[in-house]
Formats: sequence, C-alpha cells, structure tokens
Amino acid sequence: MKDDLFIAILLILVAFTWAGSFVVVKSVTGDIDPIDLGFLRFLVATPIMMFILALKRKIPSFSKKDIFFLSILGLTGVTFLYIFQFVGIDYTNAPTASVLINTNVIFIAIMSLFLLKERLTLKRFLGIIISFIGVIIIIFSNFQNEIFDINNAFFIGTIMVLISALCWATYSIVGKNMLKKYDELTVTTYAFIFGTIFYLPFVVSDLIPNIQKVTFDGWLAVLYLALFCSVFGYMGWYYALKKTEASRAAVFLNLIPLFTIAISIFLGEKLTLLFFIGAILIISGVYITQKN
Repeated sequence: MKDDLFIAILLILVAFTWAGSFVVVKSVTGDIDPIDLGFLRFLVATPIMMFILALKRKIPSFSKKDIFFLSILGLTGVTFLYIFQFVGIDYTNAPTASVLINTNVIFIAIMSLFLLKERLTLKRFLGIIISFIGVIIIIFSNFQNEIFDINNAFFIGTIMVLISALCWATYSIVGKNMLKKYDELTVTTYAFIFGTIFYLPFVVSDLIPNIQKVTFDGWLAVLYLALFCSVFGYMGWYYALKKTEASRAAVFLNLIPLFTIAISIFLGEKLTLLFFIGAILIISGVYITQKN
C-alpha cells in the first residue's frame, strides 16, 4: 500500500510538472522558435543526466539491438515528440494541446494489450474512458463562449499534437521493455543523448543566431522545461513504469489537462460548473483504474 501511494503521488507530481510545460511553451514561442525551444531544453537537460549517471558509475555496455531501441527512444521520446508537440502548441493553444496529447492514454492502453500482453479489464477500460470524457468536458468548459475557427494552421497543429501523443506512447512501451535490463536513469540518459543528436539536423543551420535572441524569460522557460519537465519528469515517469503496469500509470496522464486548465484559471480564467464536472470524472476514472 505504501508503494502504491508513493507511485500515485509521484505520478501526480509528474503530471502537474508536465501540465505547466504547456503554459510555459505557449508563453514563450513568440520569442523562441518552438523547434529551437525543444532543442535547448535537452541541450541543458542531457549533460545534467550524463553527470548524474557518471556519479552513480552506471556506464553499461549495450548490444547493437539495445542501441537500436535506445535510438527509437531518442526519436520518439525527445526529437519527434517535442518537434511535433511544441509546433502543435504554437499553432493551437495550451488547453487544446493538453487534451489532445492525452490521447496517448488510449495509444498506450492499446499497445500494452498487444505488445506487453497486459490485461485490459473492463473496469480499467471504463476508467480510461471516463477520464478521457472528463478531459473533453473540461476543454469545452474552457471554450464554451468562444467560436472555433478551424483554419489550416489550427488543423495542422492538432494533427501534430496527436502524432506527438503517438510518439509518447511508443516511447513508453519501448522503454518499458528496456527497463527489464537497465535502470530508469540509464535508459532516460541515453534516450536524451540520442534524441539531442537526432535534433541537430533540424536546428544546426541557424542555432547560434537564434540562441543570441533568447530573452531572460526565454531562458527561465528553458530551465523549467529542462530541470523539472525533463530530468524530474522523465525519471519519475520511468520509475513508475518500472513499478506498475504501463496502462495503469498512463491514466494519471489524464490529470495533465486538468492541471493545465487549473493553472490557466489561476492566471485569470473563470471557473465553470462544467470544469468541476470534468474534474470529478477525471479523478473518478483514475480511482477506478487504480483500484484493485
């Protein structure tokens, strides 16, 4: 019970940290190109992870097969994940992106069923659906007085965020298998290394001039994304994946849009009755899925 409570608290903290990233990214993409922002995030986070790994003296030797899978983790969990996600946030908005990224819960559940042979019980399935419905209600409550203009940029942005969600699901499933051989620190660090390297072709041509234009607020955003969302978030997520089933851990990702909108409300948005209804559905879904 104590272990289950610790994992639950850890996943809630991770969800809250990642929720803040949507607001932070949207607030600075006017000053920093979203692709550059993603690269700078890992340009800061990767050396920190390498330093921590070196302190623990955990430098394993990898087989060619393991290097291949670590490359997949780098592409799906770093490079493509944040190219698609940050550009998608820039084209849409923080609340919309947070609910769309939440579709990774469905992707993870389906992939866990076929690839990890995890059981998707009726209770767990209902918990996932209830939580997801709650997420949708919260998004509509936040925009109930607005008219959506589904222009090309918005449509492209939504597709990009959905692709980002699929990337995260792939990263989680592949990482779950890698954790059978290596600890979460090793897997995360090398995923960061490969992902940062794969990022270079997308930023190398104009990186230096763009870095020189970054404002003080921009660097604060980079540090938040690097230290909290990358180092703490990834380590916490993989630690939880090692201790519990992927589909069960994934349900906590439903809290991300809840927290994102809560932060937005704290910054000036009005709280509505639909918001409370959606929040209750999300928390209920998490409880149903977690309950043995």
